[in-house]
Amino acid sequence: MARMCRTAATQTPSKLSLLRLLVTGTGYLVMVINLPRVLGFSSKRTGIVYDARMRGHAKLIMSSFDYADPHPEDPRRTYRIYKTLAEAGLVDDHNFAGVMDVGRIMHRIPAREATAEEILLVHTKEHYDFLESTQTMPEEDLIRHTEEGDSVYFNHDSFYCAKLSAGGTIEACFAVVEETVKNAIAVVRPPGHHAEPEKPGGFCMFANVSIAAKCVFKKYPSIKKIAIIDWDVHHGNGTQKAFYDDPRVLFISLHRYDNGHFYPSGPAGNLDMCGKGEGAGYNINIPWPCKGMKDGDYIYAFRKIVMPVCEEFDPDFVIISSGFDAALGDELGGCCLKPAGYSHLTHMLKSLAGGKVCCVLEGGYNLNSISVSALAVTRTLLGEPPMHVEDTEFSAACAKVVAQVANIQSTYWKCLRPGKNVVASMKGKDDYERLHDVIRQYQARSLYEKFSMTQLPILRDRTSPSFSEQVLATPSFHENTKGLVVFVHDTLDVQGYVDPVTGALDVSGSYLLTPENRYIKWSIDQGYAVVDINIPSILTDLDDEDGYQAAANALDLMIYMWDYYLDHAAAPKIIFFGIGEACQALVHLLGHRDTRERTRAAISVVGPASLKAIVTILDEYVVDWYHRSSLVLLSNDHPIWDPTSHGKKPRRKLGTLVRADKKTTMKTPI
Repeated sequence: MARMCRTAATQTPSKLSLLRLLVTGTGYLVMVINLPRVLGFSSKRTGIVYDARMRGHAKLIMSSFDYADPHPEDPRRTYRIYKTLAEAGLVDDHNFAGVMDVGRIMHRIPAREATAEEILLVHTKEHYDFLESTQTMPEEDLIRHTEEGDSVYFNHDSFYCAKLSAGGTIEACFAVVEETVKNAIAVVRPPGHHAEPEKPGGFCMFANVSIAAKCVFKKYPSIKKIAIIDWDVHHGNGTQKAFYDDPRVLFISLHRYDNGHFYPSGPAGNLDMCGKGEGAGYNINIPWPCKGMKDGDYIYAFRKIVMPVCEEFDPDFVIISSGFDAALGDELGGCCLKPAGYSHLTHMLKSLAGGKVCCVLEGGYNLNSISVSALAVTRTLLGEPPMHVEDTEFSAACAKVVAQVANIQSTYWKCLRPGKNVVASMKGKDDYERLHDVIRQYQARSLYEKFSMTQLPILRDRTSPSFSEQVLATPSFHENTKGLVVFVHDTLDVQGYVDPVTGALDVSGSYLLTPENRYIKWSIDQGYAVVDINIPSILTDLDDEDGYQAAANALDLMIYMWDYYLDHAAAPKIIFFGIGEACQALVHLLGHRDTRERTRAAISVVGPASLKAIVTILDEYVVDWYHRSSLVLLSNDHPIWDPTSHGKKPRRKLGTLVRADKKTTMKTPI
């Protein structure tokens, strides 16, 4: 032992650090070996970008109303997040001023202004020059551009703050790639994912995440592939546009879509937007059809789509476009993600790219919600286990969307291939027919044989098999003086077994559900005339895979039907009966034509589908009339029944809502 002590005493200091001898209370020598640090990743700190200067971007005060009701993209957003992190002990900054030394838990990454060269990797020169011009623009011009813009505002500091926001995001990504930190969160504003290459929009000036990703590719040749996961409640249209044909970037966006009516509106956020050219398959949209989505919905989508695809893609770096407007309490988003949900999503993404993850703030407008959500994400980045999730169940709306996304994306990803959509590989359209067109043709023959119902001609400027026999009516329906019942419904449902490998439907064990027949029969037995209107979800042969044209066509069809048929019918009273998503077209008619004198009832069996409010184009009394005259049947688990998703009672303009008496995803009353 003495020889060991002498040997140790002659070692160099570097070796002595591995071997220390201690004298215990009993007088014995104890050898303690300090092994080299082997946990290089977990021993590093999490980086944070925060700069109080970004609060300079603020809406110009034009009236006292702006004080009472501040703009949602409030300068306090980043401050409140930083303050919450400090109060939780993650940041050592008692004055919340944004000091450089934030303690031993996190590492402060300084923000800087992004250069013109960096910004122009994504944006056009015209876009850059316009924002630069706002620095010296007269206030009346700033106000005019604010009023004319796409949900954006400008002041003299907007350009500077936008460069700081983009530059801070770049530096956060660089720090993670260089392994200065193990991961990072960039608490920046203004946000960026709605900014398209040629224009600002949706509170966004420059596309922070897109610019950072391009800068990473340019500076670090070892980074070949980047995954960008956008869980902001709004679709990341700007990010999608920046990389739509780029196979180096996998962009996945989970967002409210509401059939294209939720901001940024239009078909760009739908599930069939998969990328183009070499980028085909590298753009994945998971579009929620309604508000109220919860932790269980997002976790289900992550486990079924996001994580399998990301693991197959195998990125070198992951960026999270982390909007917190899907959080519980955010009225603009209307969804119900809790801090626990965000912590689980973050935990899953940390398993990718060797843990190289950078989380970048996007939207989120409830100051309390964004603060506790950002805290949960940051704790998870630091290494804390994810929080306990209470809302583990996923909704029927979620399951349907996820299945549709998997079916479309299975063309590109092996992990989604069981149940692959083989139609995409067929060479010609003569090789297949859409089932909804076949079903309507069968239904038309069946209704003719049972009730002598025939097709009503509809004048159109284009053709589609989906228009065939879309509107059917009983003989001489326009002469019936007792009453008229108008059915407006989705294509009939088919239930059966689907082979999980081939995706083929077991036809012998499948059934076409025709519950409408009993109501048509009842109406005819009562002496009423009947008009049956079928609303397909897409229009065959019209490049309408997203269903956007079908939805617009349905609205136009209902107006056409009233103007050319229903308003001229002899029936003194009309009963409208809507089923499924088609109810939206029915409500559209009631809000755009004055049917009140003859409409005795408007019954809508919505089930889990999206609700549509009646508009007040006619006059201010139409809302009260619709509330009195309507009956809207909803499934028991419809998001509207969850008060946490909106914080108030359903509006009268939605009609008289009735909840199913048991948990079901009812589409038709049986």
